[in-house]
Amino acid sequence: IALLTSALESSKKMLAWIVSDFSDADLLVRPVPEANHMAWQLGHLITAERHIVLEQLPNAKFPDLPAGFESAHSKETASSNDPSGFRTVAEYVAQLEATRVVTIAELQKLTEADLDRPTLGNLANFCPTLGNTFGLLCDHIMMHLGQGTVVRRKLGKPVLF
Repeated sequence: IALLTSALESSKKMLAWIVSDFSDADLLVRPVPEANHMAWQLGHLITAERHIVLEQLPNAKFPDLPAGFESAHSKETASSNDPSGFRTVAEYVAQLEATRVVTIAELQKLTEADLDRPTLGNLANFCPTLGNTFGLLCDHIMMHLGQGTVVRRKLGKPVLF
């Protein structure tokens, strides 16, 4: 549990660091025409985490998302160039923080034995245990961090690591 908590904290900090010097307009830059911009990716990460945790732990109490947040970050809007519905850097970072606080709090309620519990629902074939599912939340952010690094390069931002 301690290792998963550390990884959840670290991946959240890395994502916030990647966008820390982005302007709100930078969030809408696509590294190539068909790639997702960081605004969509950030919203996707937030909504996906909520869905994943709630599928496994339905009593988790996440704060409400702003009106229209989920629909703005759906698969159907990934290729849209309409900037409406997307948020500011500060709003995404705050929403990610609020989401991750709940995720970590839910993890802290579990025992080591709980982490071996079989995963329920859609992720069962991909993540066989609850522990694997919490690990996936870290990996998911890290995958999108790679895309964020490419956006940074396109914008001429400094290399962070």
